[in-house]
Amino acid sequence: MIGGSGLYAPGSLDDAQSISVQSAFGTPSGPVTTGTLEGVRFTFLARHGEGHRLPPGAINYRANVDVLKRCGVTDLVALSAIGSLRENMAPGEFVAVDQLIDRTVQRERSFFGEGMVAHVSLADPTCPQLSAHLASAAEGAGASVHRGGCYVAIEGPQFSTRAESHMYRQWGADVIGMTAMPEARLAREAELPYALLGMVTDYDCWRDSGEAVDVAQVMQVARQNAETARATLRHLARALPPIRPANPIDTVLDHAIMTARSHWDGKMAAQLDAIAGRLFHAS
Repeated sequence: MIGGSGLYAPGSLDDAQSISVQSAFGTPSGPVTTGTLEGVRFTFLARHGEGHRLPPGAINYRANVDVLKRCGVTDLVALSAIGSLRENMAPGEFVAVDQLIDRTVQRERSFFGEGMVAHVSLADPTCPQLSAHLASAAEGAGASVHRGGCYVAIEGPQFSTRAESHMYRQWGADVIGMTAMPEARLAREAELPYALLGMVTDYDCWRDSGEAVDVAQVMQVARQNAETARATLRHLARALPPIRPANPIDTVLDHAIMTARSHWDGKMAAQLDAIAGRLFHAS
């Protein structure tokens, strides 16, 4: 689990341990907390670091996904504060995102590159099965949940202008945030099914009333949502099957690597030991 604004701790985990994990892609946002919830192993990472010290553009998304993969994570749940671009998605409600528009421009977007080229499909950037489990868990925790919604990810750290907010609505975006990309891209490359539950904290600045986004308002609603988010995790843990079924995303790299095996770059292969290690050990 990756926690966003207002959610800097996972709540009560049995046998919880805080562990600093090193990544070949640099420094992650902070240590991971691992433990069990309703008998299910959960690993938590605060996206913005302790005390919310990292702005969206400074987060090392590659390192974050890499260390979670190194910890044995099989599925990735993201909880994030979001702004609403639709009247019917009100502050305090939750949105199980199923589509993404990427407007970020300054972030590392891939684990792969020169020496090992990969093109994963991102047509459906979130996992339908995991998203459905997460939405049901949020409803079980008492949240009002919208199943489906398009999230536009902006670079930030400033909030959008009114003109941009109206444009994103015309594009078909329903909610807005700053962190889902490249997180979702990297989760797919790491063969991790990804689900994003957005916690609506405000209406973006598109409404006729003319109000602007205010950080104090955002954080107030985020803190109110935090307990519901933690309860959601408990409901999710109870609902998961005793044996995790196979998921098509588990093997997405089988059909994504373009570079001939004989030309794989050794240095890049070493970096990718957690992300794509199973490929290197395959016959």
